[in-house]
Amino acid sequence: MKYGLFGFLFGMWILIIIGGGIMVGLLGPFSLQPFGDFHWIITSGIKAVIAITLVIIWILILSKLKNWIFKKDILS
Repeated sequence: MKYGLFGFLFGMWILIIIGGGIMVGLLGPFSLQPFGDFHWIITSGIKAVIAITLVIIWILILSKLKNWIFKKDILS
């Protein structure tokens, strides 16, 4: 059980680091200019949707990882 918990925590931190890299590296410099004065609002909306989608994906991945690790520990 001890290794399962550490594996889950390791996976959680890896996802946090990858997510932070994606947010800073890809979404940070992203902008749309052809929409005139509303480009800041549209760009912020797109960034927010992408960020929320990534958070949902990360939660689903962590949930699957948690179930896999702890189910494996219970069966052994």
